Amino acid sequence: MNGIKHHISDDLLMGYAAGALPQAFDLVVATHVSLSDDARARLAGFEELGGVVLSDMEEADLAEDSLERTLARIAGTPVREKRVEPSRGIFPEPLRKIVGGDEDAVKWRSLGTGARQSLLHIEDGVSARLLYIPAGQAMPEHGHRGMELTLVLKGAYRDETDRFARGDVEFADEDMDHTPIAEDGEDCICLVATDQRLRFKGLLPRIAQPFIGI
Repeated sequence: MNGIKHHISDDLLMGYAAGALPQAFDLVVATHVSLSDDARARLAGFEELGGVVLSDMEEADLAEDSLERTLARIAGTPVREKRVEPSRGIFPEPLRKIVGGDEDAVKWRSLGTGARQSLLHIEDGVSARLLYIPAGQAMPEHGHRGMELTLVLKGAYRDETDRFARGDVEFADEDMDHTPIAEDGEDCICLVATDQRLRFKGLLPRIAQPFIGI
């Protein structure tokens, strides 16, 4: 996809290639890679580099039951495609598999004032969710206790740092406070992964936080 201004970082792509990311962040990276020729090419390079590193490593002695234990771990690991190919529609294929379809298949939950969310995955406090922001509406000002990765799927939003449209990724951490505002003319849908609860500035969002789970 052309026109993407904000790409995923090399660190996250390498973590994805190595299988070192939590599943929630894996989903955001895979979805972005499906939309970005640049990210897809960089990911292929990291995967090739990983293969070279493995081939140059010295052989190690293995326990007699190593094969059985390895097969057991593989059987208990969710299947993830090694290469992510582009797909058509609002939701790229990695996200469609989780949702069970496209935008019309999402089971939304109201956050008030027209905003909605759909929790897709949560494990050990690390979550992935879809966020729907009506055109022209601002989300509550907030900071972060950990890492937040936001991928725009539809529409666009602006905050104190820049403008983010379809395919763009915004990375936020403990040093960043912002107020995302959906642009006029089209509702905004984002895929968001977080590893900690947000730090809302306003009283009402803080009161509602235990119920909305973000």
